[in-house]
Amino acid sequence: MKFPFRITFENRTEEVPKWMPLATSLGAVVAAFIINGIVLWLIGSNPFRVYKFFFNASFGSWGAFSDIVVKATPLILIGLGYSLAFRMKIISIGAEGQFYMGAFFASLVVLVPLVPLDSPKIVVLTLMAFMGILGGALYGMIPGILKAYYNVNEIITTLMLNYVAVYWNNYWIFGKYSDAGFQMTPTFDKVAWLPRLADLASKYPFFSGITLHLGVVFGLVAAILIWLILKYSRWGYEISLIGDNPKAANYAGINIKRNIVLVMIVSGALAGLAGMSEVTGVVHRLQEKISTNYGFSGVIVAWLAKLHPFAVIPVSILFGALIVAGREIQPSGISFLIQGTILFLVISSDVLLRYKVRISRRQEEVA
Repeated sequence: MKFPFRITFENRTEEVPKWMPLATSLGAVVAAFIINGIVLWLIGSNPFRVYKFFFNASFGSWGAFSDIVVKATPLILIGLGYSLAFRMKIISIGAEGQFYMGAFFASLVVLVPLVPLDSPKIVVLTLMAFMGILGGALYGMIPGILKAYYNVNEIITTLMLNYVAVYWNNYWIFGKYSDAGFQMTPTFDKVAWLPRLADLASKYPFFSGITLHLGVVFGLVAAILIWLILKYSRWGYEISLIGDNPKAANYAGINIKRNIVLVMIVSGALAGLAGMSEVTGVVHRLQEKISTNYGFSGVIVAWLAKLHPFAVIPVSILFGALIVAGREIQPSGISFLIQGTILFLVISSDVLLRYKVRISRRQEEVA
């Protein structure tokens, strides 16, 4: 017996409605939680209890919510960098390595040290931010040049460079800069710590246990700047045009090679700043595994936000909640399962933005 309906896909000839990208992203998140709820039920867990625990662990107190925003901070910066690259159809997945190199370069300010540690706090932190940006930018420039001038696949180069950066960090934290042989450096002097709300707890007891640090401001300012660039600047127009129609961009005299390198530099710089904010705002030292897969989660954040700078912020908070709840939730891998399901559904939902889905009843074949 034949299926009574026929499903066909037609290319969209008109502009996609403005509400549709947001609707597909929200639909992907809801569908991911439904699918994972079914999986939890099949393995004998109560999905409602798991999700209730997930919500309480993430949003049950101001302290928990501040932890979410702290985890979201590097995701905001990394997601913004990916959004730039993906708009140009540059499939970079190198933010993990750029994050580590940004953390390493920023840490050199204290470990070498590059300035006396009795310098004013604003001097030390400004130099660390600059070094973090520089480290990520230089590391992003490498695959950018290889892509632009030698047509080397950026997926391969950025993926491989992630591992290089991790082992580069390990070389130094297990060697010269190790703290008594452990896989970490000594704790930074407090002059190299980003200010936190918890520092005000002596005057304002409400802030006790609130881990939110100044790094979140970096993410919010970066989101505004990236939005302004994409919406109002000539460079933003060139990025969009290259991504939409590289032949037309080339015909218009736009230097595609230069833009590929520049986008990879800026994307890497944002990831490097994320690494700086993590070592100065959270762990206060350079150590092994400072990233909880921020570089790879940032890919999902960018796609789920449909590459919109302001949408990156709430999506990053959602994934920050998954990270925080994942430390407590059982089964232990459910947060990663949800992330993976969301990514799969978000990518799949792009079909709805490119094609119209027609469902029609089959007509009986005439003999």
